[in-house]
Amino acid sequence: MYAFSKAVNSMHSEDVKQLMKQASGKNLISFAGGMPNNDLFPVKQIDEIYNSLPEDVKKLCFQYGPTSGYPPLIRSLESYLKNKGLAVDDNKILITTGSLQAISIITQEFVNEGDIILTENPCFVGALTVFETFGAEIHSIPIDVNGINIEALKSKIESLDRKPKFLYVTPNYHNPAGIIYTPEKKRELLEVLSGTGIILVEDDAYSDLYFNGEEKSLTRAMKSYGVKDVEIIYTGSFSKILGPGFRLGYMLSSEEIFEKAETVKQALDACTSSFMQILANEFLAQNKLEPYLTFLRSEYLERKNMLQKYLKTYMPEEVTWNEPKGGFYVWLKLPPHIRSTDIFKESVAKGVVFVTGRTFDPASQKDDRLRLSFSNMPKDQIEKGVIILSKAIKKVLQNSKMQIS
Repeated sequence: MYAFSKAVNSMHSEDVKQLMKQASGKNLISFAGGMPNNDLFPVKQIDEIYNSLPEDVKKLCFQYGPTSGYPPLIRSLESYLKNKGLAVDDNKILITTGSLQAISIITQEFVNEGDIILTENPCFVGALTVFETFGAEIHSIPIDVNGINIEALKSKIESLDRKPKFLYVTPNYHNPAGIIYTPEKKRELLEVLSGTGIILVEDDAYSDLYFNGEEKSLTRAMKSYGVKDVEIIYTGSFSKILGPGFRLGYMLSSEEIFEKAETVKQALDACTSSFMQILANEFLAQNKLEPYLTFLRSEYLERKNMLQKYLKTYMPEEVTWNEPKGGFYVWLKLPPHIRSTDIFKESVAKGVVFVTGRTFDPASQKDDRLRLSFSNMPKDQIEKGVIILSKAIKKVLQNSKMQIS
């Protein structure tokens, strides 16, 4: 028996491992993977970018780079984030190996074992794994279609015997709930945190993937609101808008937080892949991102509409959901007396996988939901997948009614 550290005992790490397996499982119709479909990647554009690079830049692709990131990419990101209204001049960007590394760096920077972190419930499972790995005490606040429950957040902060280190939220096209915080909810949240000293970690991986251009303004980052007495660390990712295999993310923070984060980053991996940073920079600098995003929005809207149509056609009336305005996910609500883990057993036996609601509960208990991702689905499999899933739900519903009677 090995003397493993406490860090390997994350409740949610096994869920993440299973999720990655399910997402790439052969011969399965998978609603599990929160990732783009392979057929959507900009392979041709990236080929052209690499082939047109000067020889000296190609050589740089193979070399170590600065821990903080490839300087031209940082400059391109500054321009990109300024267009989103973020105060780049008053903050500093750290390039990370995926936004999950940014979350990990922030956690290492601020959290000692036993410290309190506030999260939403449900919450992105990757973040939960990080928080558990570093021994945080997690307290979660419920969310609804408009965002975090403000009264529950106030009550939680007042009830705690010590100050939480930060509140972690994903306000735009939430993973897994698919919701977007209303502007009113974002302002209320900042008012609650004002003067408390609780840092806000604003994770924003999906805001470019809105379905309706008229609703783009809803995706405005809280870090762009100019609130002076709430410290906000903003994290972003290329995983959903270029490709998860790039493993590229970033964090935007005050200089003091940036400097400590850079020290943590140095100890983790010295620097993020120069190869991927150079390719991503050229994609941004050559103005290829916005046309590509226009293409992605159209593709994901089509998939979302198909999924909505088939859910309405085949799902039993006891199952409800909110139609997402962007992102990747639909969050189904089940009747209170059945569990998504029971449905999963039925549906996987018939060749359809999804992610159970329990996976996203910080306490790993609440199991009356399930997450469907439409982003990775071949369009010709969506209807078949929904039919199989709805049959599995109906069977579990029938069994539960028989047991009750």
